[in-house]
Amino acid sequence: MRVLHVTSGNLFGGIETFLVTLAGMKAQARGMESEFAFCFAGRLARELQAHEAISHCLGEVRTRFPWTLVRARRKLKQLLAARRYDVVVCHGSWPQAMLGPAVRGRHVPLVYFSHAPVSGRHWLDRWAGRVTPDLIICNSRYTQSSTANVYPGMSSEVVHLPVAPPLKFSHAERLAARSELETPEEAVVIIQVSRMEALKGHLPHLEALAKLPRNLHWIAWMVGGAQRAGESHYMATLKEKARTLGIENRIRFTGQRSDVSRLLAAADIFCQPNLSPDAFGISFVEALYAGLPVITTAMGGALEIVDVSCGILVSTESGTLPDALLQLVSDQEKRRRLAEAGPLRARDLCSPEKQMKQLECVLSSSMRRELGAYGDLRHA
Repeated sequence: MRVLHVTSGNLFGGIETFLVTLAGMKAQARGMESEFAFCFAGRLARELQAHEAISHCLGEVRTRFPWTLVRARRKLKQLLAARRYDVVVCHGSWPQAMLGPAVRGRHVPLVYFSHAPVSGRHWLDRWAGRVTPDLIICNSRYTQSSTANVYPGMSSEVVHLPVAPPLKFSHAERLAARSELETPEEAVVIIQVSRMEALKGHLPHLEALAKLPRNLHWIAWMVGGAQRAGESHYMATLKEKARTLGIENRIRFTGQRSDVSRLLAAADIFCQPNLSPDAFGISFVEALYAGLPVITTAMGGALEIVDVSCGILVSTESGTLPDALLQLVSDQEKRRRLAEAGPLRARDLCSPEKQMKQLECVLSSSMRRELGAYGDLRHA
């Protein structure tokens, strides 16, 4: 089964991490041959190339320049004619809206992979809703609960994303990571790995850290770089906030990193107090794999990942986040107990061996179901 995964490619987040995992873990689903198409050649393109994945650039699309959309659709139609895919998967509303019509014209089963809740009110959701897919896949039950806003009456499948377990790092390598970030060996390291967006909760995280007793020895690593102009301004705001709270000497803003698994291995606690629900949360799974207890807000996809065996779910009420941080920073035994359960929880949810096979099964069943409608027209 030859599958073409279509995305925008201009940013790097959960969708792109998933696509890179597909490229790197292809041996886990030998019946599924994945190729990739994108419009913007950025970090995703480089990481796919590093995995020697077959990928295709359709050219940048700007909706204010309609001819760029026409050009990209034409290139996709040519690609579909030349490569003869069995299934095309559009990852999110943008590729579904922009490029889905080109797929529909080639009589190839079209799958809409929803990676975030859809309201049906945003213009992208409305555009995407004009292109009816043959199958909807969702990355969580939380995401699934919203798909009727765009595709009323359509059934959908939930496939938790495959997440590869991290490499093993020695004690010396962990110490080296701490040394690079000017962090003493004895400090309790609290790490957050996320996009530089306000909804990821950096500000309440900083405010909660500032409320911890001054005698506790902790350092916080804020991992993630700005990908848009607004995110650069947001990061500057965070740095100023750390300064005004009097904790700037305990905060390390690392920027974009290619060694996240190494930093997770060198940390002690993962904290991401979302202000709005995450659709799923690959970073939570990666933290659990690394043996870190997770603190996050009790909402969205996080509720499908974090439970009392491996972390602490907090509310948005004042005081709950500082209390959770205090518990884990000051109680080494509790950290150890929650950390031990993390890797098993991560494997149960997102083992690549299991989830790649589930994805292959769902896509192949969609292909077989649609063959009755399309027959051999796909290869005409």
